[in-house]
Amino acid sequence: MEASIDIGRVHPELRDMLKTMPGGNFTREGLKALRDMMNQMPLGGAAPQDPSISVTNRMIPGPPGDPEVRVRVYAPADKAADRPGILYIHGGGYIVGTPETTDFSCIHMVQEIGCVVVSVDYRLAPETPYPGPLEDCYAALKWFAENAAELGVDKSRIAVAGGSAGGGLTAALCLLARDRKGPAIVFQAPLYPMIDDRNITPSSHEFLDSRFWNRAKNEFGWEAYLGPLYKRENVPYYAAPARAADLSGLPPVYTCVGELDLFRDETIEYCTRLMQASVSVELHVYPGCYHGFDMYLHTEVGRRAEQEIVQALKRALVK
Repeated sequence: MEASIDIGRVHPELRDMLKTMPGGNFTREGLKALRDMMNQMPLGGAAPQDPSISVTNRMIPGPPGDPEVRVRVYAPADKAADRPGILYIHGGGYIVGTPETTDFSCIHMVQEIGCVVVSVDYRLAPETPYPGPLEDCYAALKWFAENAAELGVDKSRIAVAGGSAGGGLTAALCLLARDRKGPAIVFQAPLYPMIDDRNITPSSHEFLDSRFWNRAKNEFGWEAYLGPLYKRENVPYYAAPARAADLSGLPPVYTCVGELDLFRDETIEYCTRLMQASVSVELHVYPGCYHGFDMYLHTEVGRRAEQEIVQALKRALVK
């Protein structure tokens, strides 16, 4: 019998929703159907219609020798200069997702912060395993910094943010940019990040309920992303940032995670090690909340978490 979470541990606002959530784990044969379903489910609900914000798609140069990368640019319609910028990286276990699924979050950032958001349509695994998706994000970061003036952005105030696999790519991108001495990143928000392929923390064993992002789904995502590197000891820390020995010299961090999230312990451990490396960290752990709860904006706890993410970015970016 499949293990189920004790409903009494779940935040009261999230209990009824959990009762109606479908179970089941992922298969390669079902990946296309999963992607189709996820693409029809915008996270946070339908994006608001706001005539003061322009949303455009652009094709930019990809990594050397690889295809162009699509980015989705969200910007205030008025053409002011020296705005802050956010490179946004969507989640989806490295296997699903598009920028369109996070329209709501990106538009809300523009509304609240007055920034320009560039969201990356990175290639997905298993068709494109590591390092392809990360290199797509690095190409987008370079393009953002090099074209900051055209976009009305102050290139000294570019942050990177994303949730789940997007949080993992956020953390990895900051490590990669540090080591390559690439474009400056002033702040990072790797939200409940997918950063440890080893699945060795207590919380990675604790959550087996298939209505959650559970151990089986996590293993599926990592196997797809790492390909032949999966279950090997020499996995690069750019693929799994929890493996990085040196976390010094990274941008300040805001992150959050639910108490009932499989990524709880790897998030807390990563934050502890960042602080030990003299990196400033703000971490929020939300009692009774499971993976991705901040997208449930019909709940008070979801709205509060989403607003706190935006306000942390605003504090970091607005002069």
